[in-house]
Amino acid sequence: MNENLFASFATPTMMGLPIAVLVVMFPSILFPSPNRLINNRLISIQQWLIQLTSKQMLTIHNQKGRTWALMLMSLILFIGSTNLLGLLPHSFTPTTQLSMNLGMAIPLWAGTVITGFRHKTKASLAHFLPQGTPLPLIPMLVIIETISLFIQPMALAVRLTANITAGHLLIHLIGGATLALINISATTALITFMILVLLTILEFAVALIQAYVFTLLVSLYLHDNT
Repeated sequence: MNENLFASFATPTMMGLPIAVLVVMFPSILFPSPNRLINNRLISIQQWLIQLTSKQMLTIHNQKGRTWALMLMSLILFIGSTNLLGLLPHSFTPTTQLSMNLGMAIPLWAGTVITGFRHKTKASLAHFLPQGTPLPLIPMLVIIETISLFIQPMALAVRLTANITAGHLLIHLIGGATLALINISATTALITFMILVLLTILEFAVALIQAYVFTLLVSLYLHDNT
């Protein structure tokens, strides 16, 4: 029987009931809240990384944009932890589902756009028509800028989905090739296994980088509208 390459991306079930909600909630356990006077090393490293990321991401924002700090830090922690969760054996990666990524991208994008139209109406409308545009090109440019505005959440969701899905498929294919080559050529199997190890390390980096890129783009959309 041929194995379906996309079987690992199917929504997990238990006794016929989907448990995607439980899987999505699981990463919150990985970030314990400090409840001691002196934190241990894990919580200290966690707080240092959060402060470093928030300082770098919120430098460009004004006072109104910095009110989104908790939302942005929660977003990068959630996406990063769910991406890493999918690299564990017999696990499920929620961020490979386009519907879930759209569910994150559309509300955040809409919130930044509504904020811009509410507080910077003239500046937000000015983005639809660059200064100095010739009169005959005005209708076409307005249509193009409108389409580019509404395609932003799709670009956010598709980028995250494609990168995570492609990495998992490569790991699956190279892992299957390694098992198949063990009985044929041990040397070739060893080489493919080394490639698999390097690819797994790369996927750990991609999981964190994609979380940072997703959050950074949301932050840039917010900066343009505050």
